[in-house]
Amino acid sequence: MQNWHRREGSPFPLGVTWVPEDEAYNFAIYSKHAERVELRLYRPDNIEAPEFNYPLDPLFNKSGPIWHCRVAQQQVDGARFYGYRIDGPQPTAGFELHQFDHEKLLLDPHARDVYFPKDFSREAAQLPGSNEGRAPLGVVETTRCKFDWENDAPVRHGSDLIIYEMHVRGFTVRENSGVAEARRGTFAGVVEKIPYLQELGVTAVELMPVFQFDPDEGNYWGYMPLNFFSPHEQYASDSGRCLPDIEFREMVKQLHRAGIEVILDVVYNHTCEGDRNGPNYSFKGIDATTYYVLTGDPQHPYANFSGTGNTLHTANRAVRRLIIDSLRYWVTEMHVDGFRFDLASIFTRSSDGSINQDDPPIFGQIAADPDLKGIRLIAEPWDAAGVNQLGGRFPGTQWMQWNGAYRDALQRFVKSDPGMVPELMTRLYGSADLFPDNLFYALHPFQSVNYVTSHDGFTLYDMVSYNERHNEANGHHNQDGQRDASWNCGYEGDDSVPDDVRMLRRRQVKNFFTLLMLSNGTPMFRMGDEFLQTQEGNNNPYNQDNETSWLDWGRLEQNQDIFRFFKLMIQFRKTHPSICRSRFWRDDVHWYGAGRAPDLAWNSRALAFSLSGQSQADADLYVMINAWWEPLEFGIHKGVAGDWMRAIDTSIASPRDILEPKAYVQLEKPFYTVGPRSIVVLTSH
Repeated sequence: MQNWHRREGSPFPLGVTWVPEDEAYNFAIYSKHAERVELRLYRPDNIEAPEFNYPLDPLFNKSGPIWHCRVAQQQVDGARFYGYRIDGPQPTAGFELHQFDHEKLLLDPHARDVYFPKDFSREAAQLPGSNEGRAPLGVVETTRCKFDWENDAPVRHGSDLIIYEMHVRGFTVRENSGVAEARRGTFAGVVEKIPYLQELGVTAVELMPVFQFDPDEGNYWGYMPLNFFSPHEQYASDSGRCLPDIEFREMVKQLHRAGIEVILDVVYNHTCEGDRNGPNYSFKGIDATTYYVLTGDPQHPYANFSGTGNTLHTANRAVRRLIIDSLRYWVTEMHVDGFRFDLASIFTRSSDGSINQDDPPIFGQIAADPDLKGIRLIAEPWDAAGVNQLGGRFPGTQWMQWNGAYRDALQRFVKSDPGMVPELMTRLYGSADLFPDNLFYALHPFQSVNYVTSHDGFTLYDMVSYNERHNEANGHHNQDGQRDASWNCGYEGDDSVPDDVRMLRRRQVKNFFTLLMLSNGTPMFRMGDEFLQTQEGNNNPYNQDNETSWLDWGRLEQNQDIFRFFKLMIQFRKTHPSICRSRFWRDDVHWYGAGRAPDLAWNSRALAFSLSGQSQADADLYVMINAWWEPLEFGIHKGVAGDWMRAIDTSIASPRDILEPKAYVQLEKPFYTVGPRSIVVLTSH
């Protein structure tokens, strides 16, 4: 029996695959409209000229829209890198996006590792003509990298899930991080800081994009992906063979040993290739009409629902396969526990850019894939073109979602905006208006990812220190970045801050975090908020790979009181499973004001509630919230004074602001005076 694949290659899997029984590599790439495809392999000592050149014969090396070949190892001995040259029809009506250029050397979308030559050039990919020797290349040998996972297993948290948003480089790149110099700003640097994460008490890290992004584009955050399979090379401590993959896997393994979930912030809505004037690295030159959404306008052919110049064509089956293959790879090969999808509403865009609200196919494909079963899926349920599908409008019915409504409500209430008490009640309860648990929707409060700050916007300290954004360094005349509902506590900035303002800011930070930890739903906060990290008022430092964005570990020593408060508040939440539930609180919660009835008037700024813990085998809680600038006397409207002990009072100086259980203070009177802009939490015996 003849094995045709040995001679012709196999169309699956896409990318490069080692075939041990043949001692050969299989190459496969999708291009529906290509007319000519050429595989080129390079030695490390000569990337200007290929060691091996293989023109693919469509009568021999093509199956449907997939071009493929099988290359024996002895033919390419010494060649480590590869790329493609692809030619096809020029732009015509209906296919204005065709950007075939046979002189361009193109990166395989399924490459598992990306190599950048020393003369790598984004400009060379933008200009017509060859970019050989200056183009990113796939790494052949990555498919043969081995790693001992030992007994690694997925980590999955429930009521104790607390997400910590982190930038891999920014987390440890500063000298004062205490991380060894060679490991600063890398996956290995994160490993060194695992004891810190354990002390803080977070149970999941959400890593800002770690896919390989364009190193010449200037996007420090990483939201300009070049490839969906390879870890970002700069996040490895060295550039040796297999190191990015191995160091990423070692980080995941060690985080799992510490009981910490690993969630990746992934960008499947656009690429770094920009609009028609952007670089031609990969997708554009392979088959732009497959990978990108068209507008029908020859002058502006690329739809821009992402705000970056292009939009991935996720309604196309080949693009959906690419995304599913990528997700599956990061789960099965890299052992990640979940994904946060940037601008996830783009998944609902049809080929013409309209919204398919009924049944966008990618959601069903993700749900049906056995390798993705049980994986945590989190959506940013909007896009950059104005679509907002927060809550039941989002088609991923089992997905969790970043709750922007929670963020906005908490920011406004804590700064004492009027008319916010009713919405605060809704957000603390778990946002039942957005995630209804009625017969039709049957959603859950834990699907709401509650947050006050994220990488988009001010740090928590800047939220209470600046009225205005200060983004001049970003190069957009201070016009970029969102409008946070911040309040500077009466003094703009962080220089020569009066003592009373400084104390108020610390109290406001504690108020924010207390409310976050007392809310039904899944809490998330950004790295450094636990010790008052500042970006000096820059609320959009996407291009600031410098001390503006890097975590300043010196502030941990300066703000030990705040760190202690965060640590004990996290511990308090974990101790009380009645706070975060699979279902809404329903009859277990009773709402009050300073008096017995809640005050829902426009000028009200006070709220109290009791939460029964009996159904969860937990103690009861009584919470009093005062956003007035004057003290308020609250009555205790459940039980008697002797039933309650004070655990938290944000108006009191550390360490009495939050107490260890053995130090809780017994209440002696049926009322409590809550200080201005303060929160008090009582717990039953």
